[in-house]
Formats: sequence, C-alpha cells, structure tokens
Amino acid sequence: MSLPMLVALPATLQALANSAKQSLCSAMSELSADARAQFDNWPAEYQEALLRVCACSDFVLQQSLRDPQMLLDLQASGELQAALAPGELRGQLAGVLDQCADEDGMSSGLRRFRNRQQVRIIWRDINRLADLRETCRDLSDLADSSIDLAYHWLYPRHCEQFGTPVGRRTGETQHMVILGMGKLGAHELNLSSDIDLIFGYPEGGETEGVKRPLDNQEFFIRLGQRLIKALDVITVDGFVFRTDMRLRPYGSSGSLVFSFNALEQYYQDQGRDWERYAMIKARVVGGDQAKGAELLEMLRPFVYRRYLDFSAIEALRNMKQLIQQEVRRKGMAANIKLGSGGIREVEFIAQAFQLIHGGRDLSLQQRPLLSVLATLEGQGYLPAAVTDELRQGYEFLRYTEHALQAIDDRQTQMLPDNQQDKQRVALMLGFDDWDAFHQQLMYWRGRVDWHFRQVIADPDEDENAADATEVVGCEWMPLWDDVQDEESACRQLTDAGFSDAQAAWRRLVDLRTGNQVRAMQRLGRERLDAFIPRLLAQAVEHDNPDLVMERVLPLIEAVARRSAYLVLLSENPGALERLLNLCAGSPWIAEQITRFPLLLDELLNEGRLFNPPLAPELAAELRERLARIPEDDLEQQMEALRHFKLAHRLRVAASEITGTLPLMKVSDYLTWLAEAILDQVLALSWRHTCAKYGTPKRVDGSDCDPGFIIVGYGKVGGIEMGHTSDLDLVFIHDGDPQSETDGPKSIDTAQFFTRLGQRIIHLLTTQTNSGQLYEVDMRLRPSGASGLLVSSLGAFERYQENEAWTWEHQALVRARMLVGCKLVAAEFERVRASVLGRKRDLDKLRAEVSEMRAKMRDNLGTRKTAAGTAENAFSADSVFDLKQDAGGIVDIEFMVQYAALAWSHEHPELLEFTDNIRILEGLEQVGALAGDDVLLLQDVYKAYRSAAHRQALQKQPGVVSGDQFHEQRRSVLRIWQVLGLT
Repeated sequence: MSLPMLVALPATLQALANSAKQSLCSAMSELSADARAQFDNWPAEYQEALLRVCACSDFVLQQSLRDPQMLLDLQASGELQAALAPGELRGQLAGVLDQCADEDGMSSGLRRFRNRQQVRIIWRDINRLADLRETCRDLSDLADSSIDLAYHWLYPRHCEQFGTPVGRRTGETQHMVILGMGKLGAHELNLSSDIDLIFGYPEGGETEGVKRPLDNQEFFIRLGQRLIKALDVITVDGFVFRTDMRLRPYGSSGSLVFSFNALEQYYQDQGRDWERYAMIKARVVGGDQAKGAELLEMLRPFVYRRYLDFSAIEALRNMKQLIQQEVRRKGMAANIKLGSGGIREVEFIAQAFQLIHGGRDLSLQQRPLLSVLATLEGQGYLPAAVTDELRQGYEFLRYTEHALQAIDDRQTQMLPDNQQDKQRVALMLGFDDWDAFHQQLMYWRGRVDWHFRQVIADPDEDENAADATEVVGCEWMPLWDDVQDEESACRQLTDAGFSDAQAAWRRLVDLRTGNQVRAMQRLGRERLDAFIPRLLAQAVEHDNPDLVMERVLPLIEAVARRSAYLVLLSENPGALERLLNLCAGSPWIAEQITRFPLLLDELLNEGRLFNPPLAPELAAELRERLARIPEDDLEQQMEALRHFKLAHRLRVAASEITGTLPLMKVSDYLTWLAEAILDQVLALSWRHTCAKYGTPKRVDGSDCDPGFIIVGYGKVGGIEMGHTSDLDLVFIHDGDPQSETDGPKSIDTAQFFTRLGQRIIHLLTTQTNSGQLYEVDMRLRPSGASGLLVSSLGAFERYQENEAWTWEHQALVRARMLVGCKLVAAEFERVRASVLGRKRDLDKLRAEVSEMRAKMRDNLGTRKTAAGTAENAFSADSVFDLKQDAGGIVDIEFMVQYAALAWSHEHPELLEFTDNIRILEGLEQVGALAGDDVLLLQDVYKAYRSAAHRQALQKQPGVVSGDQFHEQRRSVLRIWQVLGLT
C-alpha cells in the first residue's frame, strides 16, 4: 500500500497539540532566550509537523520536554526532514561511545542516543516522511549499532579483568557471535520491539593473560550478562532495547552462551519445529561477523531440509492453535499481531513456504517478509493477486502497529479502548475517524485470515462445518490398523471395487509388516497410519484401484522413513490425486517418482505440471537455479542439473499422458531440455577447464570464447527426442593446434579441448543420488570410437570430405549445432552443406543405402526375411519392431536421408532442417516426392513415434503385435521401391 495520507487534526487533538506546544515553549525558555527564539523561528512546515506529532505521541512530547535541546538539534541538523545515509547512525553512536569513560557513562550514552533516534523516527513516521521500510530499517540499524558497539566497548575491558579467551583447538582469540532473531534478524523491528538474541562462541578453551584464567564459556556468560545490562536495564534515562534471551537452547533454563559445537548438536538432536521457524530470520547482529557466518552455515541444514518438508505446515498449524488459545484466554481478539488475520498470520504464510521449499529453492532462503512474498510470486508459488493482498494487508497492519506504539513507546499490538487514542490511531493511518479506520482494518484482517486458511488450514477441515470431525478415509482405518480379519478386509476391498482383493490385502500387509515400516520412528509411523486410509479412499475412486495400489505402494514403501513426503501428500489432496492418476497411466512415471521422490514437489502445482515452459523460459529457469549455487560447489551444481532434468521430464510425460501435449511438442520440449542442460554443462566445464589450464588461442591469436561447439546427431539433432533418449554428440573446436593455453599449468590446444570434452561427458554421465543426466554416444565422431574425442574444425572437414562412409553422411543429414560458439557453428554449417550438397552417383548411393539398411534389418529387426514382406510378418502371433522392422521408422529415415543426399546439390534448401517431417515437406516442395506420398510418410512416421512413446511410458520395448500397422507398413515399403531402393 502507499503511505497513509495526512489528514487534518480533529478539534480535540488540535487542542491537545496546542497545549503541548505551549509546554514546549516554556521548556525552551528555560534553556535560554536564544533557544526560545530558535524554536519560535522554525519554518511553517516544522511547526505544523510538531503539532501533529505532539497530538499523537506522548513519548515524543515527554522526551522533548525532558531534553528540549535534543529537539532543537534534530531540527537544526535536518535529520527530521531527510533520511540518514547508510552507516550514518552507527557513526553517530560510535562518536558518543568514544566519549564514555566508564560503564555507567556508556549506559547513559546508549539510552540518550536511543531516545534521540526514537524521537526522530517517530516524527518521520507520523508525518509520512518515511515509509514502512525506512522506519523498520532505521529501528533495526539502531539495534544493530547498539548491540555491536556496546559489545565492542565492553569486550576489551572484560579482557583486562578476566583475560583474553583463546580457542583450545585453533589457538585463536575468541569473540562472541550475537544472533538477532525474529524482526531484528529480518530488519523489521517495530517502534517498540524487544530484541531476541542468541549468544555463541566458536570453541572451548580458557582465557590468557591473567593469574586465574576463566573457561571460555564462563568468560562469555559474564560478558553476555554485562551486554544485556547495558541494553535492557531501565535507568533514569530509560532503556535501549528490552532484551529477550528465551529463544536460546533450553530457553530460560539453558546456559546464556553456547559453543558452536554445542549449538549444532542441540539443534541437530533436540531442535523443535518452532525453533526452525525462529531460525529462518537469524542474522549476525554483533560480535565476530565472519565466525557468525560460519555458524549460520552450520545451522542451515536444521532450518532448510534438503527434501520437501510439509511437516512444517503441521508445526505452524499447532503453533497457531496455541496462539489462538492464548488469545482467547487473555481476551486479545483486538490484538493485530496475534489475533485472527493479524501480522503473525502473514508471517506464517511466508515461512510455511520457506520451510517447505527453502531447502531446494535457495531463492526462498531470505529474511525480510516482503522480499519473501515477492519471491513467492516470482517463482510461481502464489498468484500475484494473493501476494498483492498479503503485502497490502501486512503493510496496513504494520503501519497500525507503529501508530499504537508511537503513542507512548509501549510494546503493544492491542487496539485502544479510549477515544483519544482511537482518534490518534485513525489520524496516523490517514482516516478522518475511528469507524472508517476500523472498517478498513477489519477488511484487511479478513483477507489475511482467508489466505491464511488456504495455506495453513487442515485439508480435512470443512469450511462449511468447522466442527466436523470425520477424517478422510476413516472407513479404511480398521483394515490398515489390522483390527479386521482377512475375510472381512477382503470383503471390504471387493465391495470398494478391487478385482483381486486378496492381492491388494497382501500388499498392504507386506507394507505394514515390512522392514521399512517396522524401523520407523513414532512420528513417522503416526504419519503413515494417517496417510494409508486417505490413499485407499482416493484409490477406490479410480477405475482400476488394483493397478493404482500395485504401482503406488512401492513408492510409499520407498519414502516411508522420510515421512515428510507422506505429509506432503496428506496436506495436498490434489497432489495425491495427480500422483494416482499419473501412476495409473504410466508405470514409467511411477518408477521415476519411486526412484526420485523429490519429484513429488512437481505434483503440487497443477498449472505448472501440465504446462511445461517454452525453450527461452526453460533456459532462463536453469540459469537462475545455477546462479544461486556457489561456483565452486560442483556437487550441488550436478544435483541441480539432474533435478531440473527429472522435474521437467516428468512435466512433459504428465502432459503427454493427459493429452495436453501432442507428440511433436513432446519431442520439442525434451530436445529443448537437453539443449538447456548442455548449454550449462558446457559453461561449467569451460569455466573449470580454463581455471585449471588457462584459455586456448585461435590461429589469429585471439582467445577462444569458447571456440567450441557440441553437435547433436540422431534424435537430438532431429528434434525428435523421447523420454529415454540418449545423446549422440560430436565435439568440434577451432583452436590453434600449434599453440598452448595461457594458464600456470599450460597445455597444448588439442589437450585442452580433449579435457574439456572429458569434463562435459563426466558431468553428463556421472551417477549421483539423482541418477545421471544422459547416456552419451560419441561413436559418430570422425573415425568412431578410435578417433579423437574432440576434432578440430579442419580435421572434421577433411574427414567428412575424404574418409567418411555414406552412412556417416546419412547421419550428417540429422546433425546440427546444439550449443557453443556461433562462429564455429557457422563454419560447421558450411562444411555440412558442402559435404551433403555434392553431386552423387545415384545408382551407387541407392546401393549403399539399401545395403546398410539390409544389414541393420538383419541384425536388429525381429524377422530375418529379406524384405520383411512375407505374410507371416503381419500375423497376430508375430511382432513388429516399430523402429527396425521393414516398413518401420528406420525405413522412413533412410528414405529421407537418401533423398537429401541425392538431390540437395540441386536443392540446397533441403539441408535447412534436420527433422524428418520438415525435410519431407521440402521434398514435396522441390518435386522430389509426390504430395500424397509425403503426407502419408509424415502421418505414418508420427503414428510410429507416438506408439513408441506410449510403449516407453508403459515400460515396454518398442515392439507391438504383428497385426498392427498393416497398411502403413505396406505403404512405406511401396514408396521405398518407388525411390529405387531395394
């Protein structure tokens, strides 16, 4: 929302403001005549702003009466009118503390400085000179500076008294690390926030330089106590910040300070869900910043799990219930933080997504709530309309919170119950009266509460019957809990639609009594017991529940001990439904999700699941993902690449299964996916190889950048990839073979590009927890398996011109540059066009193509008939290999390749495309094939490939019954003969 408007003071507040100003005039007069004159000569805008502040804030008035010179100095410096520059606040406080001779002076200096800043911040907030972000930032900077500078003031004096703490293991001087939690950690402090802190120190040891050394922990406990006293204790000058240490391990009963190892051990072994929630916003606010960064990195796995963690919603739901009970018990419905539709609910929404997805999506690992909301929108977790309402509602609530606290510098989120304060709050929020303000407040609380329920509410809750107690699938609980005998259980399964109730019951028994389930901890077993009845309830809604359970139960067994996945499916009934639909439709999909349960994440967003992105968005998404990973973290980069491939391949398969993506688009998406991955693999490999050996040179002495291309052959070259396709690749460079790289470990150019190629293949084929990216076939390179891994452009051209076989030129018809240097790509296209466009002896070409096809059919086909036309090849008891048998896919591909080689010297446009469909269109356009034959071959080719895709998704080989595709096969063989092939 925009800044609240400035509205005119109502009469009652005008009178209050005038009286306050008179009191200030008297206080100024007591200073001196010059001070009174300075005050009277304030410009009109300051006079008007003063009346507004005095009408709204008793705190500002009291501080100004107590120290009128402070108010004059603030006005004279311009700090009431303009924002402070970055670092200016810290610099001012450092100057104050430099003048402090003892601890009492330091304490007083901190408090007087805090009061001055509070007056400045409240003045700017009430007069709409600062927006919410600036106000929160100033308050957080004030806290950061107070904590850190007070710590560094106390530390050397503490060392003089007790010695300098030294690490036992490293021998290094030790400093404390001060973590700011909650709003402080996120730079979101309000006008009267307390600060939640946790103290740590790197390692055990003892102090040096004194007769009686102290244990490091004892040293830091005493130092921590002095720091809390400097900040928290109320003196005649007030306080700096109320300091809360209860978020530390074991709460109030725990030690005040812990070593890093103790902190890590605690959170690993005993950390509770609410502590994960609190730790999201943890930030180093004082002490040793470098060691603090190490500590946060140590604790990151506790906060952000590597898997999807929907148990976070359970935890947040329980926390919310406890808060609601407290709100009801204390009559705090008017509390705009904890009450229904309050600030805490917006925070819970954002942090639910962070805890669930943050371990995998690093963009969610941030602290400020408004930034998290923007990321949730940008990454597609929430629609823009939702995040916009949450942002506006949150800002309205926070402005209201500041108004409540500006009145008397009191830590409250309760709406006022007296008319004067109601008028003040309405005025500060830009409303003419309380009723208008309250109506808007309740609107935003209603919207926040509605969105909160969509995210956090129990999926079993019935919005229209809040007291409903029936749980989804409760009718299946006795069967799963083994309180029914086998006969009763099978009867229930039969009645529900299972064809083989005995087999279904046996599968459930095997799961319940299996080692995986028996080894589960209590919480995991409770989650499984809640989930299986829900699963059965949805399975029986399918036409074939037997098939659903057969395919889904192996997945449940695989993830049983990682029960967060069960929570994911329980919390998202839509995701469970999509899982069952996809597993029923494809055993290949079921196997993929069982092997890689992280794919369950893809089932959460139906719109994203069935709408794979186009090529540019695909490439951009992968670049963005990898950009969040440190450049030197190869393990994470490889996992990110593999997860990206698995996720997008699932989306394509799901879209094909449901019919939202036609065959040609399926191949397009799978090919774009391979290209996006190859582009990043090349970039990673290039960076690594150059870092190790330096940069190779071209013949003209310029740097290769990278002077290298990856050429795709076969399915990837022809833009015809399937779900399980490998990559036929050739690597080409244009480096100077006589030169060396310019690095400290220089090697010659050929060696460099060979190692670059090896690196690429390593990244593509290495097996990790998420499998390998692709199988890679390099046998189509010059001289095949015996040739160099990477060819220079010149060597590639010489080989293709002088040594390549006809079948290698056939393969070149489907070859194209996938990724790499555009200059080398242009040269490759020139070589390809020159080689394929030469005039050929057609009789010899037909003979060579026919001979190669006959060999393939004999070696790879299912029948050994000469041409595959015998009638028994079309009988129901025979089989038809869609790819290799006579009349199949390879026959069509060979005809297209033959035609391109035969006529491209007359019609170079035939070489423009590498996919069979468009080459066939070109053959029709140049008159090489009749239009009817072209259309027939295109339709047959698509039909074969569609059948092959279906077979792959059913985990079946590309072989169908011999009584299928009779007319198509005969038509292909007829056109084969028309072209004179034998």
